[in-house]
Amino acid sequence: MLKPSASARSRIVGWMLLLLTAALAVPTFGITIVWQSELNRQLDAQLVSEADKLRAFARTSRDPYTGERFTSGAALLTSFMTVHRPEHDSVFLSVVDGRADRRSPGPVPARLDRDPEFVALWARTGDTRIRWLDSPAGKVRYGVVPVQVVGDRADTRLVLLSFRDRQLRQERQMARMLLTSGLCALVVAGLASWLVAGRVLAPIRLVRKTAERISETDLTQRLPVRGSDDVAALAETFNHMLDRLSHAFTAQRRFLDEVAHELRTPITVLRGHLELMDGDPDSGRRQTRSLLLDELLRMNRIVEDLLLLARAERPDFLTPGPTSLTDLVVDVAAKAQALGRRRWTVASVADASVLLDEQRMTQALMQLVSNAVSHTEDGDTIEIGSRLWLGRVRVWVADTGPGVAVQDRERIFECFYQAGPAHTGRTGTGIGIGLALVREIAQAHNGVAHVEEAPGGGARFVIDLPALHPPREGTHREQDPDSRGRGKNCVLRRSGATS
Repeated sequence: MLKPSASARSRIVGWMLLLLTAALAVPTFGITIVWQSELNRQLDAQLVSEADKLRAFARTSRDPYTGERFTSGAALLTSFMTVHRPEHDSVFLSVVDGRADRRSPGPVPARLDRDPEFVALWARTGDTRIRWLDSPAGKVRYGVVPVQVVGDRADTRLVLLSFRDRQLRQERQMARMLLTSGLCALVVAGLASWLVAGRVLAPIRLVRKTAERISETDLTQRLPVRGSDDVAALAETFNHMLDRLSHAFTAQRRFLDEVAHELRTPITVLRGHLELMDGDPDSGRRQTRSLLLDELLRMNRIVEDLLLLARAERPDFLTPGPTSLTDLVVDVAAKAQALGRRRWTVASVADASVLLDEQRMTQALMQLVSNAVSHTEDGDTIEIGSRLWLGRVRVWVADTGPGVAVQDRERIFECFYQAGPAHTGRTGTGIGIGLALVREIAQAHNGVAHVEEAPGGGARFVIDLPALHPPREGTHREQDPDSRGRGKNCVLRRSGATS
C-alpha cells in the first residue's frame, strides 16, 4: 500500500514558491549586504578625509583672535569645528585630558560625549585606527586623532563619529519594501500556480480515476484524447495499453473456460462409468473401483482449485455486497460439521454487516476448516469466530492440532508448499493450493491472511480485512479484542462427535 504523501499539485506549487522565494530573497539580502559594505567603506574614507582636513587646517590656519599660530590643541579643535561641519549623522568631539570638551554644533542621534565610559575609551586609545562602537543609537564607526601643539602639554584628541545604523535607515526601508512586495508577489504567484497546475494535471487525474474504475469493474473504460500535446499522447498510450490488457484478459478467460471444459469432461465420463459398473463380489475389483472414484473426486477438487486460483487476478473475481458476519460464521460452522468428527465451536461473533464477497469468503473459510480437519483428530476442537476492531474485520479458524512451526508461517500460504503431514482422512487437495487460495481471496478484499499460535495451543488462521460498511448502515459497536468469550458463543456438536 502506498504511503500518503503530498499531491503532485501541491509539490509543483511548493517548488514554484520556493524558487520565487529564493529569486526574491537572494537579490534583496545581497543588495543589503553590498549597500552595508559600501557604506562602511565610505565611512572609513570620510573619517580619513576629516583627519587629513584637520592636519591641513593645523598647518595653515591662525588663531582668529591673535592672528598667531594656535598655542593650545583645544583652541585649534574649537576653531576647526567652527569652520568644518561634519557629514550627516556624524559628529566631531574634542577630548582634553580625559574629559569631553566640545562637540560640533547641530543635532546628533546620541550624546555619547556625556557617557564617561565612552569618553574614557577615547582618552586611552593610542592609535588612529578606525574602530566599531556599540551605542544606544546602534553601530558607530569612530576614529581618534591626537592633536599636539608646541608648548601645550595637554592630552588633546579629536574624535570623529559616524552613526552607521542611522545612515542605513533608507537602505533598510527599501529592503523592507522589497520584501513586502515580494511577499505579495508570492501570494499572487501561489494562487496562479495552483490554478495552472490544476489545469495541467487535470488529464492525469482523469487517467487515475479511469484506472480506478477499471480495477473495480471492467476494461471497457477509455480516456478521451484531446489535442496533440504530451498529455494527449499519454492518454492515447494508456488506451492502447488497456486494449492489450483487455485482449489478454479475454484470451485468458477463454483459455480457462476451454481448459475447465476439457478437464471436467473426461473426469465426469470416467466417474459415470465407474458408478454404473455392476457390483462385483470380487473384493479386489470393489476396492479398485472405490479407489478410482476417490482419486477422481480428488482430481476434480484440484482442477476446481487451480481454476479458482487462476481467476483470482481477474477484475470480476469479487462481487462485494452487504454481508452479515454473524450469518457468515454460523453458516460456515454448519457446513463444516460434515467434514469430520470434531468439537465445533463458534466464538466471539461480530454482530455487524460489512461489504465483502460472501461466496469467496465462505470458500476461504471452508478451505481453512478443511485444513484444520486434516491436521486434527477425532475429538479435537476447531473454533470459528469473527471480530470487528479498529476499523478491521478479523475472521479466524483455530484448532487444537500440532500448530505451525515459526519458520513455516510465511511460506505456508505459497502455492504447492506443505508444512507438515496431515492426519488420516484428509479432505483437502493435498498439493498445497488451499491456503494459497485463502491468501488470494484475502488480498482481493485488500486484506491479509496469516497464521499464529492459538491461545490454547495449535494454530489459528486469521483473515484480516478492512471493515467497509454498506451505505446507510447503522453504526456498529466495535468489539474489544479482549472480549473473547463475551460475545455470542455456542458449541455445535455433530451427532456422534466426542465432547
